[in-house]
This record gives sequence, structure tokens and C-alpha cells, in this order.
Amino acid sequence: MKRCKITILKTTIHEDLAREYAAPGFTKCPMMREGQVFYADYAKPAGFCDEAWKAVYQYVFALSHGAGQFYYGDWITKEGVAICSCNDGLRPVIMKIERTDEESTLDYEPVR
Repeated sequence: MKRCKITILKTTIHEDLAREYAAPGFTKCPMMREGQVFYADYAKPAGFCDEAWKAVYQYVFALSHGAGQFYYGDWITKEGVAICSCNDGLRPVIMKIERTDEESTLDYEPVR
């Protein structure tokens, strides 16, 4: 299994939806910053948003296990890459997930 690099590409906000539905003082995501980099394989990386992980973990898992292109190659043309966003409909964070050549290692002792 390979490790994946997760890069925060954009933090966004849908101003129109935020005006209508969000609490006063609502801003772009306070947890993630553009340019941040995380490494993951089977587990959520430290400091990574729980909700964002729920949205992207299946791509990390697939890429870690060798997936090439998704959806018959008519989505992302670069093999070993996925572009995803978190679940926040008012202020989604856009992430690039890419498989690295680095082997993953367990940081726990499996129960047998």
C-alpha cells in the first residue's frame, strides 16, 4: 500500500447561500488552509478535518491500493489523482489527492 498526499487547493464560500442560511460571522473553513499538505493511507492524518476525511477517505483508500483512473477515465485524466471536496455545502474545501511512491507502514500492532 502506498501513502497519498492530500493538498488543500482552495477554501471557498458560497456567499449567496451563507447570507441566507449561515450564522452571523460565518467565514471560509477555519480548519483548513490553502497549501496545507497531509499524508494518509488507512487512517485520517493528524489535524485533518473529520468531515473532510469522511468525504475523501474512499479515494485515499482506492489510490493507496493502486487505483489508476476513476469513472472510466472520463473524470480526472491524470492517473493516481483525485480532486475532491468536503461535505460542507456552504464553504467547501477543494483537495487534490495523489498517490505517492512511498510505502505505507503500520503504526500499530494488529490483533491476530
